[in-house]
Amino acid sequence: MHARKLVQTAVLTLTAMWAGATPAAGTPGKFHLEETSIEQLHAALRAGETTCTQVVQAYVARAKAYNGFCTQPVTADGKPIAQAYGPQRGGSVVKFPTQTKAINKLVPDFDRYKGKALDYGHMQPTLSDPSVQQQFGIVAGIPNAGGINGLDTLNIRGERSVTCKGKFDAHPSTGPLPADAPAPCEAFRKLPDALERAAELDKLFGKNIDTASMPLYCVPMSFKAVYDAKDMRSTGGADAKYAMDAAPEDSTLVARMRKAGAIIYAHALNSEYNGGSGDPGGDAKPKLASIGTGGARETWGGTTCNPYDTERETGGSSGGSGTSVAANLVMCSICETTGGSCRNPGTHNGVVNIVPTKGIISYGGGIGANPYQDRPGINCKSVADAAVVLDAFRDPKTGFFDARDPYTALPRVIASKTPYTAALTPAGKSKPLAGMRIGVVRELMVKHAPSDGPIIDGINRELKVLQALGAELVETVDPQYPDDPSIPNVTFGFQDAMAEVLPFHMPEILSWKKADGTPEFGVPGYDVTSRAYLVAASAHKAPWPANLNLRRIMGNPPDTDDTISGYTFAFQMEQYLALRGDATIKDWKTLNQNAQYFTAAKTAAMTNWGNKEMDSRTYDTTYTMKRRDSMRMVMMKVLEQNKIDVFVNPPLSTLPAKIGGAAEPNRELRAGFGYGARLGIPEAHVPAGFADTIYEPSFVLSKDGMQYETVAGTKPTVLKSPLPYNIAFWAGPGEEATLLKVASAYEAATHHRKPPPAFPPVAGEP
Repeated sequence: MHARKLVQTAVLTLTAMWAGATPAAGTPGKFHLEETSIEQLHAALRAGETTCTQVVQAYVARAKAYNGFCTQPVTADGKPIAQAYGPQRGGSVVKFPTQTKAINKLVPDFDRYKGKALDYGHMQPTLSDPSVQQQFGIVAGIPNAGGINGLDTLNIRGERSVTCKGKFDAHPSTGPLPADAPAPCEAFRKLPDALERAAELDKLFGKNIDTASMPLYCVPMSFKAVYDAKDMRSTGGADAKYAMDAAPEDSTLVARMRKAGAIIYAHALNSEYNGGSGDPGGDAKPKLASIGTGGARETWGGTTCNPYDTERETGGSSGGSGTSVAANLVMCSICETTGGSCRNPGTHNGVVNIVPTKGIISYGGGIGANPYQDRPGINCKSVADAAVVLDAFRDPKTGFFDARDPYTALPRVIASKTPYTAALTPAGKSKPLAGMRIGVVRELMVKHAPSDGPIIDGINRELKVLQALGAELVETVDPQYPDDPSIPNVTFGFQDAMAEVLPFHMPEILSWKKADGTPEFGVPGYDVTSRAYLVAASAHKAPWPANLNLRRIMGNPPDTDDTISGYTFAFQMEQYLALRGDATIKDWKTLNQNAQYFTAAKTAAMTNWGNKEMDSRTYDTTYTMKRRDSMRMVMMKVLEQNKIDVFVNPPLSTLPAKIGGAAEPNRELRAGFGYGARLGIPEAHVPAGFADTIYEPSFVLSKDGMQYETVAGTKPTVLKSPLPYNIAFWAGPGEEATLLKVASAYEAATHHRKPPPAFPPVAGEP
């Protein structure tokens, strides 16, 4: 069939689906899209129960139904605002909600507030496309919104690019482009969109699909907006007006997914530029104040919401990767983590998350926050699907190596020689974890506040599942966690190993000072900074500071005068822009000249990043490199000395906050959960249950009335919609196969993954 006719047929069938009709299928009634696996999809294609085109059409229909906006502006009076319109997604223009939330419904005692004027929520045209509006300023989540806003751009002709929008993306078969079309659009329009690629696959293979060479055949996937794609708008979620908003070439991981047969379907909404690494400080100060947690938010795409409760956040910064998989808007998604950016969206949205050792999946062609820690991860609905995706990143000739990413040289010595799918535990196997020792990390199960209880108690219950599967459990010891007499203690813990490793490799830690200038660590009768103490501690002849533990070392160093910071994000963005080679946006200066940001605080932060001179004496980079090497040694010694195969703990101990609401205070107490990204080691996170109770944090006005502070909740609230959480397994570099074995055995025994009930099959969905 002629290419143009293929496209027309696809669009006509898609239109019929939106009208509620069911497209014809080879054997209707067998294949079901919701919660389908890669294996089930391939079986259905071979049986003629569906076609690749019909699968993509069905996902587009779900995006049309469920990818709408789910937040409302926070205003002074709470009055409705005029109807505003967003970008086109799935063939129709998105409508913004007209409702707003009054500030006095969000915070108490607002009549006594004396602080800086607030950055109230409002609608504003985007710089990239003035016909498209977006929410700026403070926003709040909408209960039962009916949408999650998880995908910021779909790979659909006419809407996949702003530069080549509408008629400037007309199929080549329609004739010449208009005379005013931007020059890059002629080459761009020759690239097939998701529907056209599906039609090509159907024409080439029909039922005779080759999953040996294309293991991701016809798998519609999203990927975090920081990963470049040559056939979609690629701006990291920013409202940045590039000369050409699609990237000149695919990021390596997108190219490898494409080669493996995946449908390059959508960019997943993220916290713009991976969260943008905060504000490095500088002359730019926000003129307006923001209040409340924002969740994963972009200036171009808006905010994504939790599919289990759309009033709540999703975890950042890969929020859209988690939500799009959870709500069955895609089959799998590629996230990115610098700290918790894969782990948090995985647990908050109840999806499997596999993050391999740093370097296994290339980061080439992506916008990062800290190149030393940034690494891709995989979100799917099952461990088996995630393993298939992981294997797909191995090139037949070069393996996992990619010349664009120097970290990918490491897998040469640690990558599995056999497919990772071979590590999955076979179904029905009795006691599949017999002979394995699993270490329970109690340092990460301390209840700092009542809000930590629901997840930690839930994970404790799940430990019995691991024992029933044949695993032997041992636990580390923490003075803030009551010892469990039913589980033996390790004979050598993290603090024992830290005492042996840190006095030589990172002695400067013992000299850290608190904000008031007093020493952070101390041992009665010792000067912990002296050579005598350091030597004695390393030989276990002097006590180790009780508060220098796994949680603390994974947190940030104190902000002292000798901390030279601001190098990582400033360097990475400038490097990315130089490599991209855009005619308009070339560096930090031209980026900020051609972009706008969703709050005054974000505008000030990006201005400061652009103005900040990079100091090559950076302490930050040196510290993170030393910490990784030292703490990997600590970790491996604990594993080996106790003959432990895998560690287990919660990936996060608190449930998601309400968008615009108060965040859990004292988050630094829980900083230890960032161990995975900071150590660059593999992690597997698997759905472990649902919590039906939450302890909501709240706002309180400071005594001087100048600012709002947050306090931890003390009273339980029964949730109308239970919220999911995951269990975390982790091990040493290159031990992905061991983690997949444990994770798949646990998953098969529990089946905790459940789709969000508010997003069922749409009319006509197979």
